[in-house]
Amino acid sequence: MTNILIIGATGSIGQVTRNYLLQNTKDALTLMARHTSRINALNPNREHILEGSVTDPSTLQQALQNQDVVFAALSGDLPSMAEALVAGMQQAGVDRLLFISSMGIYNEIPASVGAGGNLDHNPVLAPYRRAADIIEASPLNYTIIRPGWFDNGSPDYEVTHKGEPFGGHDVARASIADLVMRLAHDPSLGSRDSLGINRK
Repeated sequence: MTNILIIGATGSIGQVTRNYLLQNTKDALTLMARHTSRINALNPNREHILEGSVTDPSTLQQALQNQDVVFAALSGDLPSMAEALVAGMQQAGVDRLLFISSMGIYNEIPASVGAGGNLDHNPVLAPYRRAADIIEASPLNYTIIRPGWFDNGSPDYEVTHKGEPFGGHDVARASIADLVMRLAHDPSLGSRDSLGINRK
């Protein structure tokens, strides 16, 4: 059993990953979100809810107690959130961070997939890249996950590493959840790496 903190548990990726972990593992989950009223059907034997922001140090420290893995699927001021996570995890002695970013932050999308989605053409990605840079500069055992546009289609997927061309435009939320599960249970998988994920 692995203790996993899901930050951003009410978002679409957080919700799908939560349900996937409940169905496919025996992990204990702490569900953290700014508005926890949207979390329903709680499993009291395996789940705990904590309301608050990742940028609130006291709430974050409470959430990090006894955790093995942090999975962050966040929206908002990602660089500030990344800084808060890195500092808080180091303080709490929690080493494993799985962080959702976006495809295109390294200009890795080839023309065949749609190079207009790269950072050089899409300034919306700038905070995603800054957050990734903050995490990559940390001593944590991180994996940055760069999904394509997510949907609920076929769950078949492939993974690319930083420095490799991105493989496709779309990916299923269930595929992201499966990758998170694998990464959470193998701290050497994707260690200090940035992984692209797309549908095969």
